[in-house]
Amino acid sequence: MNCIEIWSDIVRGVCLNFTLWLPFLSRPCAKKQQMSNSSSMPQFLLLAFADRRELQLLHFWLFLAISLAALLANGLILSAVACDHHLHTPMGFFLLNLSLTDLGCICTTVPKAMHNSLWDTTTISYMGCAAQVFLLVFFLGTEFSLLTIMCYDRYVAICKPLHYGTLLGSRACAHMAAAAWATGFLNSLLHTANTFSLPLCKGNALGQFFCEIPHILKLSCSHSGYLRELGLIVVSVCLIFGCFVFIVFSYVQIFRAVLRIPSQQGRHKAFSTCLPHLTVVSLFSSTSFFAYLKPPSISSPSLDLIVSVLYSVMSPTLNPFIYSLRNQELKDALRKIITGCFSEAINSPSSACYLPH
Repeated sequence: MNCIEIWSDIVRGVCLNFTLWLPFLSRPCAKKQQMSNSSSMPQFLLLAFADRRELQLLHFWLFLAISLAALLANGLILSAVACDHHLHTPMGFFLLNLSLTDLGCICTTVPKAMHNSLWDTTTISYMGCAAQVFLLVFFLGTEFSLLTIMCYDRYVAICKPLHYGTLLGSRACAHMAAAAWATGFLNSLLHTANTFSLPLCKGNALGQFFCEIPHILKLSCSHSGYLRELGLIVVSVCLIFGCFVFIVFSYVQIFRAVLRIPSQQGRHKAFSTCLPHLTVVSLFSSTSFFAYLKPPSISSPSLDLIVSVLYSVMSPTLNPFIYSLRNQELKDALRKIITGCFSEAINSPSSACYLPH
């Protein structure tokens, strides 16, 4: 049983758990708080991109183009990894999972933003906001865990190549990926349940184009609940910082090992296998850290909007392009899929695309 087959069973289990837990995400700890929130806060007001109708339509078409590009790029990577046996490797398996999280991020924030821009509205329902917070935290947390695991993959491949097959076998890959998804799920469940159990009494206007925990906390009037959520955020930040330190330490060891390679061609090949992952980690970490850890003195609605678009929309869109630029096997598989689709469309429009084996 390979990684793809093992992971299909795990995904079905995660989806089942998500289906069972979703109705409880916005249920408060106390019935009184539930009645207060549901009655006085039936919906939230999101931040509009622009007041002029022309600019709203421009944002709609721009987000439509970005979402279609993200869906196409990540969909091609999913097809290439699943269908080409040359990509049935640990890195290919983790890249497949990363594409799933990227698709999840895009599908969580962009459709509602497009809907609001097209229909000139800024509202989102209470349950819709809770689901958006849960899914976004879930996919972002899982993505960072996967990036940490992919760093470990590069470390073992370059620093311990003789142990690569033992340390990163099919079962080990499935366990690490399942741990990443389970950690993201549990972290998101805790944050969402705690955030939406708080009584909100400071209006319903969120200074963001999607539901985000820091902006929802600003509406809370419960000091103890606010501190409880801040405690959870501190714990999450510490875990993320630990992963970040692990990534930095791993790349220090990787660069030291690469510089000891005698041939220039060998050093270039080793660096080229790490460059896409290092670029993705840098883009994701810099935008996310700046979004949540920037000084309040430089904070502004326009800056918050730009940074949030970068880490929640642009980063998931650019990831497949970054990985495909330096991965020759991935580029070859994508080329086979695209040329196969075009040749089949020309010869027999009703037939399916050719997929490599």
